[in-house]
Amino acid sequence: MAVEVSDAPEAKRYEARVDGETGVAGIAGYIRTAELVAFVHTEVEPEYEGRGVGSALARTALDQARAANLRVLATCPFFAGWIARHPEYQDLLYQSRSRVSD
Repeated sequence: MAVEVSDAPEAKRYEARVDGETGVAGIAGYIRTAELVAFVHTEVEPEYEGRGVGSALARTALDQARAANLRVLATCPFFAGWIARHPEYQDLLYQSRSRVSD
């Protein structure tokens, strides 16, 4: 099964399609600024769960964030867990630079 992932900036999400089908198999919603991309929601259609669609979304989105020199904020539990299991992407994670404390 081939998964093709593309950015749909007008919808603020990445879309995954399987084997050239027109329907969307999964999405990864985001909020992007000039310095940061926050992944806020990932959803895979039930018939494609467990078949690598989520991983393809994460890998493509994170590779594109790296290429654009963006930091990543993984508020979506799927993205946070995926990055935790793939240490080669942990350098992308956003680190707060604030020095404010209580």
